[in-house]
Amino acid sequence: AILAAQRRGEDVETSKKWAAGQNKQHSITKNTAKLDRETEELHHDRVTLEVGKVIQRGRQSKGLTQKDLATKINEKPQVIADYESGRAIPNNQVLGKIERAIGLKLRGKDIGKPI
Repeated sequence: AILAAQRRGEDVETSKKWAAGQNKQHSITKNTAKLDRETEELHHDRVTLEVGKVIQRGRQSKGLTQKDLATKINEKPQVIADYESGRAIPNNQVLGKIERAIGLKLRGKDIGKPI
């Protein structure tokens, strides 16, 4: 009906429903897009290298590989590698699991001290 009206030259007003007929569960917000284009003044905080070294020392003192530690805390080995190299965005849940597994503090001012 709309195409026929357009062919006849009549004025037709249409409006598109937002995300109609699409599986848009994970929409990207403006803030997400901004953080994706990280700049100096707007960027994600990363784990400090100090925390990475503490994780590495604690893991090695327990005789664990990155994979062993990851399995122990139910995370992927890449997560441990990212935390140790300082590439990870800090997640308190993950940091808490690593703290309990290696027995060293990773948050606050007592970083590296036994729990």
